[in-house]
Amino acid sequence: MMTAPHPVSSRPAPAKTALDMPTHVDHAHLRVGDLAMVSAWYQTILGLTAIDSSPSGQTLGVAGRPLLTLTEAKGAAPQPRQAPGLFHTAFLVPDRPALAAWLAHAAHAGVALQGASDHLVSEAIYLADPEGNGIEVYRDRSRADWTYLPDGKVAMATERLDLQALYDEADKGPWGGMQPSTAIGHIHLQVSDIPTADHFFRDVLGLDLMATYPGASFFASGRYHHHVAANIWNSRRAGPRSAGMAGLAEYTLRFDTTERLDAALAALDRMEIAVTRSGRTASLLDPWGIGLRVSA
Repeated sequence: MMTAPHPVSSRPAPAKTALDMPTHVDHAHLRVGDLAMVSAWYQTILGLTAIDSSPSGQTLGVAGRPLLTLTEAKGAAPQPRQAPGLFHTAFLVPDRPALAAWLAHAAHAGVALQGASDHLVSEAIYLADPEGNGIEVYRDRSRADWTYLPDGKVAMATERLDLQALYDEADKGPWGGMQPSTAIGHIHLQVSDIPTADHFFRDVLGLDLMATYPGASFFASGRYHHHVAANIWNSRRAGPRSAGMAGLAEYTLRFDTTERLDAALAALDRMEIAVTRSGRTASLLDPWGIGLRVSA
């Protein structure tokens, strides 16, 4: 179990959600081998609904807001455990009762969980979809209860979450699906090295480094705990991701102004990273070959 650094000061932050920040994760896109099976799982287990469909893909979301696109790629090579790519997509629910309700639903559906943690700023439950793509379902504690350190970082830890106590709090009636405010709160990536991740997400894309663990960095805007995380726990010194590999095809970061987008694009240009731009959206491959879309 990892403990947080000893807090030496606390500066309460405004009570806002992950999506209210100057930059946030807007969407994730997975390549899957069996579209029908994986889509049905996300709808049944995570409570997402179909928003748009085609013979080769489907977009799922909550309350009409797209969150996850699935594209069928039969025969695509599975992502090796050590390859850069997705560690997990993190679905943020509005509060502890919503997290408890989802846990009860998952338990009654016989879903195998991979872990559960209290991170001080949040409570999180971990699992994977049928093709091994990592998922976190979490709720944030009130930002007034987060502890900020003098260097601006936020105190985080990985401590045991009492799943039995959480389950006992749940309404055991029929689950009505994810609440309308559910969103992708953050995305956690596997990368090849942390210095490159620090440079890319902080210096190029303009996010703040909000926390560090051994082998991982956590980046955010608006003093959120993290919108993007990057770790090398499985992928240290791995080569770039292969084109067309199953798993994470792309994720989207949305900026609140065109000025922030333009600053990021100028920094990408200085790094000589090829970008395809269309209006207020641009697409690229990050330093590890993971698709990234930035928009405003």
